[in-house]
Amino acid sequence: MARDRGVRRGGAARDDWAARIAALDGPDGPGTGGRAGKAPLTVRRIMDTAFELVEAEGHEALTMRRVAAALDTGPASLYAHVRDKADLDELLLGAVCARVSVPEADAARWEEQLLDVCRSLRDEYLRYPGISRVALAAAPDSLDALRLSEGMLTILLTGGVAPRPAAWAIDAVFLYVSAYCFEMSLRHSPEAGADQRVLDREALVERYRLLPADTFPSTVAHARELTSGEEHERFEFTLRTLLRGLDARP
Repeated sequence: MARDRGVRRGGAARDDWAARIAALDGPDGPGTGGRAGKAPLTVRRIMDTAFELVEAEGHEALTMRRVAAALDTGPASLYAHVRDKADLDELLLGAVCARVSVPEADAARWEEQLLDVCRSLRDEYLRYPGISRVALAAAPDSLDALRLSEGMLTILLTGGVAPRPAAWAIDAVFLYVSAYCFEMSLRHSPEAGADQRVLDREALVERYRLLPADTFPSTVAHARELTSGEEHERFEFTLRTLLRGLDARP
């Protein structure tokens, strides 16, 4: 991940410009962040600091200024290594995807293998609240994300799913995992370490049951079922339902 971002994003001219901007932060320039004795500023350090911030406060709290402050430097110093906030988001998403392992495809276990990949990706997303929002908005140009897509597609094809439904299923799976985790991040309270859906469940049941039964008969009768589900039961249900709808043939 600590590759030369300048070359990929715009060549030597951009590198020179970024270095000149970074030099404004202090006499020591971009290599030291402006002060002698400090650890060199690198893409890896920037990413590690960003991950710590997101893990503690959520992705909404992540800004170039916050990262720079945590590294005891100015925001301009970061631009010699990371182009902008969108570039940093892309790096973080790639690193998250890189942590998810993809098994060698097994035709006899294709459904469970795909679920395992989804579970691992879900857990990584939930570790960094809100990071899945990046996946919802990002173009599929991260090699690490494409590695997951390639692995999941191979699993489905090995299981006997035809190429077109396999490709569409992968798209649906990625979309669901990202959306599920983003919703979880919106309802999770980092301070209390609690899932707000659990805390509000009884209140929601009561709200449903107060509805006029002649207008909402099914909702009133099944208020408990509408709000049911512990841990990731709904996550498992939705993905299994999706996968079992595929026509997998040996």
